[in-house]
Amino acid sequence: MIESGALAAEAGYGPGEPIVAGVRRGEAEPVLLAQGVAPDGRPLTATTLVYAASLAKQMTAACAALLVRGGTLDPEEPLADRLPELPAWAATVRLRHLVHHTSGLPAGTAPGDLLPADATADRTTSAVMDALARLPELRRPPGTAFVYSNAGYVCLAAVMERAAGLPLSELAQRDLFGPLGMADTRHWSGPGPAPPGAAPLAPPHPAPLSLGDGGVWTTLRDLLRWGQALNADALGVAELLQTPGRLDDGTPLDYAWGMGVRSWAGRRVYRHGGSWAGLRALHARVPELDLTAVVVALGDDTERRVPLMDALLTAAAERPGEGGHERRR
Repeated sequence: MIESGALAAEAGYGPGEPIVAGVRRGEAEPVLLAQGVAPDGRPLTATTLVYAASLAKQMTAACAALLVRGGTLDPEEPLADRLPELPAWAATVRLRHLVHHTSGLPAGTAPGDLLPADATADRTTSAVMDALARLPELRRPPGTAFVYSNAGYVCLAAVMERAAGLPLSELAQRDLFGPLGMADTRHWSGPGPAPPGAAPLAPPHPAPLSLGDGGVWTTLRDLLRWGQALNADALGVAELLQTPGRLDDGTPLDYAWGMGVRSWAGRRVYRHGGSWAGLRALHARVPELDLTAVVVALGDDTERRVPLMDALLTAAAERPGEGGHERRR
């Protein structure tokens, strides 16, 4: 049996710290850990609605990949073709630049970057797009460097909405969450700081309301379901999603479509983190082992999620086919 509580303790999480974590391999029942309470005082469970932060980028990228497969989008088309209201620099940015964080756009939703550092600042999609419309030039030519950009994924979401004629929330529900049985997962753009019934983030730093770079609220069970669906290529776009990008000069990147490409125990692992004030999340998949692991910690501004994730993957890899259960402590 995988002792997920013991693994959390070894990673430095105390028994009262709010965290949900889990691992699933193949058809076995997932091993789940839920402990502590949310900022509103409710106990956390594997079905508590939590903010996914930048884990949402792989879902945004999956929607884009499906539109590419269907011929609605072309990775080589200029950003200006879909968003003509942006300045002249948009003609030099290709959609693939947005996907792989090589667009030259600023981070976008980091405090003090494209938007004000004030914790109460407007962090909606419209605020990001308005700020980009006033951006006189890019920080560097597109395709010349990897620089992680939340604003790039907000742009990508706006492009998809124009191309598909649907809000991102409806597009994702139609193409991702509905078909994959992720009944508790949704996008949220306000007006409140969190959807009804969700575990809110601690004030004074509510979750951003922009979509594409974030905006997804989900559960531990749905995040495990998402990972296993990608491992099984349930959407039919896994090869594209898992293909690492390149700079325009051909230099390879370790970032694919909304997910980092890493090596773990001699195997390829696809992982992505999510961070905001008072939240740390991490999602990882090892398709070769049909393995997915998730960590979401509330009230956390550390990197303890990384050793916990590594421990979960190691424990699951050493115990093939073993099931589990949810435990509270």
